[in-house]
Amino acid sequence: MTTRTETVPGEARGTRASLLLVGLLLIGANLRAGITAVGPVLGDLRTDLGLSSSTASALISVPLVAFAVLSPVAPAVARRFGVDRVLGASLALLAVAIVVRSAPWGIGALWVGTAGLGIAVAFLNVVLPVLVKRDHPDHIGAMTGLYSSVQSAAAAVAAGLAVPIAGTVQGGWRLSLGIWAGLALIGLAVFLPRMRRRTAVTAPAGGGSIGATEPTGVTGSAGVTTRPIWRSALAWQVTVFMGLQSTVYYTLITFLPSIEQAVGTSAAAAGWHQFVMQILSIGGALSSAALIQRLPDQRPLAVGYAALCGLGVAGILVLPSLEVLWVAAIGVGVGAGVVFALSLFGLRTRDHHRAGTLSGMAQCLGYLVAAAGPPAIGALHDATGSWTPPLLVVLAMLAVALVSGVLAGRDRKIAA
Repeated sequence: MTTRTETVPGEARGTRASLLLVGLLLIGANLRAGITAVGPVLGDLRTDLGLSSSTASALISVPLVAFAVLSPVAPAVARRFGVDRVLGASLALLAVAIVVRSAPWGIGALWVGTAGLGIAVAFLNVVLPVLVKRDHPDHIGAMTGLYSSVQSAAAAVAAGLAVPIAGTVQGGWRLSLGIWAGLALIGLAVFLPRMRRRTAVTAPAGGGSIGATEPTGVTGSAGVTTRPIWRSALAWQVTVFMGLQSTVYYTLITFLPSIEQAVGTSAAAAGWHQFVMQILSIGGALSSAALIQRLPDQRPLAVGYAALCGLGVAGILVLPSLEVLWVAAIGVGVGAGVVFALSLFGLRTRDHHRAGTLSGMAQCLGYLVAAAGPPAIGALHDATGSWTPPLLVVLAMLAVALVSGVLAGRDRKIAA
């Protein structure tokens, strides 16, 4: 009897831990697949609906606007309803939104579904790092790298299969975008048991809020004053890097297929190059996660990110015939960059309350900047008739990201 009493709880804990990990990874898989599937079929979508480059690129920017607007709200909602319930509800909304976006119900459904997708992913984006900080405080880099790798793998499959699936039926871009509702439903099914219990994120003892803004000079019963995170230079450095790496990423996944097609690459080949980029980003993500655990600070990661992405963009400008090589460099770079950016929320804070605050601030302002990227780049291309000026702008953004990333990569914490 004694042996049974000691063994069963251990088995239960092991099973529960496995399910928690699977649930976390499935959330990661849903973060980008519904977005990266758009770029390869953007041409078909534009032709079918009669949209300009700048208007069609808003299909990428609308979710980013949702990320920016809702990022400050997400931590407070998680505190009110519980981290697990918010994540599960977001997966349910994501599945519905993808179906609506792909339905032949007119252009209004396209935009409504896109907005719904943005709302769902906004909550997933902000609350998932809080879950990692709460449940895996000693393995932030490893867990972030793990779910980011799954995110990249799903994004790669979505990009690589987009054109082949779209070619199977008339107006096939709708099917190509819509099938990813199934992935959200799988994630919801696995995560559903966690939604039955309320695991709320409580406010810090000092009276501060997990939201993106904290009252100045708030003092709790313990006499601890929480400094507004907006006053931290380090928080701004993290935010600038987050915004620029996001802008570069979404600009490239939106327009790289079109850039390649402009120099004679077929639509299918360009789609598979996106697949290559996303697959190689897994290697970048895993390498970044491993280095985070070993480096005394993370400044080398900022340098590596900017160097690889800069090499890829410059290579496309100077020697486009080697596009696969340049896309590969970009893939490794963006994979390392996103893990670095997401890990900073936990690495530069002292607890998961402050991590949620920093996550809300950085993703709010960062995605607000990123939302302007694809439409601005699309408008610049429409105005100039060339992809050279847009790519030069991307190189300039990478230069600023290098500076902010080096500053944010120093080994220090945001003051309490």
